[in-house]
Amino acid sequence: MQLIIIEDEIPAMNRIKKMVLEIEPNTDIVATADSIESGVEAIQQNPKADLILMDIELADGQSFEIFNLVQVKCPVIFTTAYDEFALKAFKVNSIDYLLKPIEKTELQNAFNKYKTITQSSTIVSDINMQMQELLIGLKKPNANFKNRFLVKQGQKLISIAVDEIAYFFAQDKLCYLQTKSMNKYVIDYTLDELVGMLDPMQFFHLNRQTIASIDSIGSVHTYFNGKLKVDLKPVTSTEVFVSREKAAEFKEWLGK
Repeated sequence: MQLIIIEDEIPAMNRIKKMVLEIEPNTDIVATADSIESGVEAIQQNPKADLILMDIELADGQSFEIFNLVQVKCPVIFTTAYDEFALKAFKVNSIDYLLKPIEKTELQNAFNKYKTITQSSTIVSDINMQMQELLIGLKKPNANFKNRFLVKQGQKLISIAVDEIAYFFAQDKLCYLQTKSMNKYVIDYTLDELVGMLDPMQFFHLNRQTIASIDSIGSVHTYFNGKLKVDLKPVTSTEVFVSREKAAEFKEWLGK
């Protein structure tokens, strides 16, 4: 089996490689990638790949964008930190997934499912069409989007409505919620987990450090190499950039 792995975290990449070779020693890992751009290149250079292991959240955006840039002809197993409502979408569209952190038994089951599919007449014939269905499903309004977050301030618990939130940001291995009234709280979620909890019409994952609400976007400036510089409200302590690869998606979101 020829396998492509798309994962932007080095420890996770190494762990996946190790598990794959323990489960399927004859697997030929023909390419690895850590971004949308390198993922497209890996797929183009290996048209005979049998399977792709693909992380959803990459350094330069969601890996779904890959399907808009290159034809994917083989099955895909996603790795994801999405919560249950999004995982149901994957099931409906018959695409397997692994919830991070990946367990060896789950990876084994995913490979077994892959073998069953490819040895039968039910193999997916049009991955691109299936991905479009998945994208539409994930973007539909969903009752499971969070409306409030519970945070702690000293010994006090505070419930904060999503409408009060300007943005979320990661700093020093912690994740913070920043309100429009300039209050900051630590929250017990990672940014990857938050992506599946927030309405994508209201919030955008700008980069690996920031998820911003539409109301928090101040001015947007063109920058070097196709990047965009975003000024948020309230003002951030560090500059915020959107990658070249994600710029078009961000501008489309701003115009919705």
